[in-house]
Amino acid sequence: MLFYNEKEKTEKTEQISIVFGSNFCLSIQEDASKDVFNPLREKLKIKATKVRQNGPDFLFYSLIDMIVDNYYIVMEKLGENIEMLEEDIIRRSDTRALARINMLRKEMIILKRSVGPVRELVNGILRSESELIDVKTEKYFKDVYDHIIQANDLAESYRDMMINLQDLYLSKVNLKMNEVMKVMAVVTCLMAPATVIGGIFGMNFNKIPWLHNDYGFYIAVGTMLLIPVWMIIMFRKKGWF
Repeated sequence: MLFYNEKEKTEKTEQISIVFGSNFCLSIQEDASKDVFNPLREKLKIKATKVRQNGPDFLFYSLIDMIVDNYYIVMEKLGENIEMLEEDIIRRSDTRALARINMLRKEMIILKRSVGPVRELVNGILRSESELIDVKTEKYFKDVYDHIIQANDLAESYRDMMINLQDLYLSKVNLKMNEVMKVMAVVTCLMAPATVIGGIFGMNFNKIPWLHNDYGFYIAVGTMLLIPVWMIIMFRKKGWF
């Protein structure tokens, strides 16, 4: 059985055991305060409900149906979290988003592990052709089986969405890294002329052109500034940044 913890924003699980016989149906669990059976308990208090008018096989079906229906409530919450996470990744891709991706992937694993066995359980009930289950009740189990198949498909869809979100996160991180590398490459290119000019006129030779020229320093500095400005204009024209 699954239920969603609103405070922790995570799904919780609890093992439910059901003992079903010809004239009884017992459910065993650890904590009755966290289950999903309250609507069924209310129906049992009313004599005119189907649960009271039918046999234990219908109660057995009702317990499983409550568990399966609650899967959709949990998956709806997880779907909302996935949509919010996708928006956060598009706005900013940081380590916090990566942590949320890993957390939701674990939630998907728990969901998948919970839904799969229930599908096999219901399928086994339908194939067993047990005398404990009335013919008119079999259609209800078939309905539950259809629901659990849909829940399993939805869980698979959510798992694929998490893989896509991880790919989106990696793409955003790589794009951000490319932008940083592009800025660093542009800065390196703009500083290269000044480095070359400064290196040439800083060599220890007795005779260097314009070494003792009164305007040599200004000419060198002006050249160091003009070349990067020209490079910026060319980069703009080529659309490099």
